[in-house]
Amino acid sequence: MADFILKRPVKLLTPKETAEILGVTVGTLQIWRTTRRYPLNYIKSGRLIRYRAEDIQAFIDNRMISIG
Repeated sequence: MADFILKRPVKLLTPKETAEILGVTVGTLQIWRTTRRYPLNYIKSGRLIRYRAEDIQAFIDNRMISIG
């Protein structure tokens, strides 16, 4: 059995919370997951879907377009 210690609490967000942050619908997130259209990591346990706050931030950061 692997021993590990969480260094900091992991904030897990629901699809609804994630959709609100990204300005999309929950249905859009579902399409992204099933088609793998965008590389937004998620956690699945049974039917439960959660997103790590740090993965959402990375997703946003990777889409930043700098002008000038």
